[in-house]
Amino acid sequence: MDYFRDVCKSVSVEREMSLDHMYIDGTLRQSQIETKPGKNSVKSVERDSVTYSQQEKEKAVIERSQIFQMPGGKELETKVIAVLGKAGMGKSILVQKICQDWSNGEFPQFEFVFWFDCKQISLPEKWYSLKDLLLDFFVRPQEGSKEIFEYILQNSTKVLLVFDGLEGLHGHENSPHCSASQPNKDLCRVKELLSGLIQKKVLNGCTLLLTARTKEKVCQYVSKVDKAIEIVGFSPRQRELYITKYFEGLPLCDNALNLIKECEYLFSHCYSPVMCRFVCFLCEAILEMGDQGLPSTLTTLFLKFVQQKIMPTQTDVTDVTLAQNQEDLATLACIAWYLGEKHQSALKSDLLPSKKVKEFALKNGFFLPFAFPKHSDTGEEEYGTMFSDFVIQNFLGALHLILAEGIKDKSLIKYLSFPSKKKKPYNWLHLVPRFLAGLLFLQDDTYFCSLSNKGVKKSIKKQKMLLKYIKRLQIDNLCPERLLELLHCIYETQNSYLLQHVALRLKPDLSFLGIVLTPPDVHVLSSTLKRSRKEFSLDLQNSSIDTHGLKDLVGLKNVASFRASLSDTIRLWKYLEQTKDYELLRVSTEKFVLDPFKAKTMKDIIDLSDLVEMQEMIINRMQDASGCSSYQIPAIKNLRKLEFALGPTCGLQGFLKLVEILAAFPSLQHLDLDALSENGIGDEGAKSLSEVFPTLTSLETLNLSQNKITDVGAEKLATALPSLSSLTTLSLYNNSICDFGAENLAKVLPAMASLRVL
Repeated sequence: MDYFRDVCKSVSVEREMSLDHMYIDGTLRQSQIETKPGKNSVKSVERDSVTYSQQEKEKAVIERSQIFQMPGGKELETKVIAVLGKAGMGKSILVQKICQDWSNGEFPQFEFVFWFDCKQISLPEKWYSLKDLLLDFFVRPQEGSKEIFEYILQNSTKVLLVFDGLEGLHGHENSPHCSASQPNKDLCRVKELLSGLIQKKVLNGCTLLLTARTKEKVCQYVSKVDKAIEIVGFSPRQRELYITKYFEGLPLCDNALNLIKECEYLFSHCYSPVMCRFVCFLCEAILEMGDQGLPSTLTTLFLKFVQQKIMPTQTDVTDVTLAQNQEDLATLACIAWYLGEKHQSALKSDLLPSKKVKEFALKNGFFLPFAFPKHSDTGEEEYGTMFSDFVIQNFLGALHLILAEGIKDKSLIKYLSFPSKKKKPYNWLHLVPRFLAGLLFLQDDTYFCSLSNKGVKKSIKKQKMLLKYIKRLQIDNLCPERLLELLHCIYETQNSYLLQHVALRLKPDLSFLGIVLTPPDVHVLSSTLKRSRKEFSLDLQNSSIDTHGLKDLVGLKNVASFRASLSDTIRLWKYLEQTKDYELLRVSTEKFVLDPFKAKTMKDIIDLSDLVEMQEMIINRMQDASGCSSYQIPAIKNLRKLEFALGPTCGLQGFLKLVEILAAFPSLQHLDLDALSENGIGDEGAKSLSEVFPTLTSLETLNLSQNKITDVGAEKLATALPSLSSLTTLSLYNNSICDFGAENLAKVLPAMASLRVL
């Protein structure tokens, strides 16, 4: 088995993507992983490893070594773990690190670990048996292949199979079935083999680790996963650490970090490890050439990156060489678009147009080579190539749309369309619209002209078409996802008219509820809002926005109010208190909106309790700053409606904690405990609530329906109800109140002068 460990040790990792830097031990809490048992979606949170239970979704830190820990009872069944994350977040780096850890003696529960890049193994013309895939593609034992394979089949619980990049699998069937009668021996496509593994027809009891960009892709193959993990990006501190490590030991180190941080847009993109590497690479080249500034957009960044790759020094370039490079680049761009449309990034080397194009792509780092298993009949080895990075393929795809003679100007606009529906037409090449918009306004740029022999007149015509399209676009009708995509595209153009046009047409109430807002999203949104004269109200709940992003948006003068998850808001206020930014602390508390508030989990109640505690700290700071001793957070002071819907499992526990802080909300008018899942606070909850009735002087509506309250609880309520001097509506249906309880309630009705509806 040492041979297998040696193979895993040789897993290639790029120098810039240092594994130990990117995934430091969990005790330092640098790895950014989230897990949640079950098949539901996962949400990114700020910069720690967290796990969720099914009912409560509570956070808890995990380490990389805990990824394979499972609930009891699954020892003899196939276990499926999904690793999710946007392109460039480091999913492949994580699984490579797992392979290396195993080769160094960690994860002793596995005797065999196999790692497959789905882009490489799923070419349409490739068919495998399970034995081919395990013992030919990933590793080729020098002897005893048959015996090793038999041992693997008999000890499947000791096998870990990693399928990296499910989006690289061909075909779009929602539920591919294993058609082979004997998947162990029969030849079939990779997706059919994977289906057989998931359906337990093959290697039942093994552990499957699947990586993908979206949960939807995983759901095409798996109806239920045992654990879902999401990798989120670098925090600002980690970005700085990465950049410092990249330039460590170089004379440019002192200037590099400052140069990158000065370009806020590119620094925001450094939350993605892959983007961070590109920014560092170009920054290094720019500093070596003596330049003083980085490009302002992604388009200009990658334009310079490509130019730097194919023309390192002008003295090396003749007119013939330049023309040849332009021709090879145009061919490569065509391949990028052609493969991207089919959701592919790899192909067999012999399918390339020419050996010259292959050598050009490999020499400049646009392609990476790989080998297929030897052909079982001829023994010949076949080779393939794939784009070295998804961003490079996206940029080259956009370049193809600009350079290709066969694409008419009018049809170009369809690749920039922003439909009101949520479905993305080109999600594999999701950066193409941004690069395309940027390139349309860069065609008179010196760097672009060095890559193309196209004239400026044609580019002006295309620019006018884009301007006309944006003018006709109903921006206020776009869904949040499409609006963000539009903002990114317009930002890439850096066209003053377009930037101002979009800013002036934003609607004043902008909701990004449940939409993950990355640092680049926040930057383009903030940049656009600054250009508008309107006042805005932002809904940022469940957006996973980081503290620095929330600070930037909340600090804008024309953002009049905002809603955000309580945990995000409290985290922001604690950060502002720690950094002694008391003015923004005051402003942000005045802008924060809480009403109406609906508690769905125990975490919501804990966060609400933390908010009340936070008020004490803020009061002290406001008193120190202004001498005011009667300050209240407006969101707490003005909360009028509170809904409680925790369900029966945590209903009573959560309600008892809620009762402790109800007195902190002086304007509370509507308290609703009637939930479809039935909270079941019972008599104990009713008794606890009745004790705080005297403090709820503004309460007008009290809904305690469907809460398993009996005569005992009704008696406690009846005693205290007259103290609710403003109560107009009381609802108690679907409880267990009988004659005794009803009589006690009836006795106090004359004392409840304000009551109108029972």
